[in-house]
Amino acid sequence: MSGMRPRHVLVVDDEKRIREVVDYALKKDGFRVSEAADAEHALTLLERELPDLVVLDVMLPGIDGLELCRRIRARAAVPILFLSARGDEVDRIVGLELGGDDYLTKPFSPRELVARVRAVLRRSHNQEANPERGKVYRHGRLELDPERHRARFDSREVPLTATEFALLLALLERPGVVLTRAQLMQHAYSGEHVTERTLDTHVRRIRAKFRGFSADPIATVHGVGYRAGEC
Repeated sequence: MSGMRPRHVLVVDDEKRIREVVDYALKKDGFRVSEAADAEHALTLLERELPDLVVLDVMLPGIDGLELCRRIRARAAVPILFLSARGDEVDRIVGLELGGDDYLTKPFSPRELVARVRAVLRRSHNQEANPERGKVYRHGRLELDPERHRARFDSREVPLTATEFALLLALLERPGVVLTRAQLMQHAYSGEHVTERTLDTHVRRIRAKFRGFSADPIATVHGVGYRAGEC
């Protein structure tokens, strides 16, 4: 769109070839790209300017990608797309449990990477295409403000990743309605294909973040799906 700044992606990978491939694919698609070969350099860049998304290799030298994800999450809710040479499901789940929004296994298609980046950003910035721009959703003591990407419970802020926010918003947009897993994935992931295991991981993370309030914003309707919980 004319006049809009290009989305900024930080690519963190110790392999120069991978950085070059990702850099080329993203820039070709209109993104602005910064690069870092290790966690220390990435943290320095993050101090200067918070990107719209981080593409993060799991197997970094020194501070690995999982620890870097923890440190990023401690300071910001910027979306994170993990890259890894390991495709084991356990690795994917660990990455998502730590706050990753998506996971791509090497070797990967540059076209698929760009598609995944765009899908995560759509979830993160969905309010830009929302006809109810500016609307704040309230359900009991829970409040979601999509325009500011802000979640509050009893007026206390709850840090949510882009994907976690999108899942919770999908339920609060239809209070009282039970969504099947397929419906919830369709609404929250913008039609992007994800596994039920990935959905379960994000639901589990959301519940963990509200455990300190002795609340569960997501109610399981056994044999059917999910609805907004009693808050």
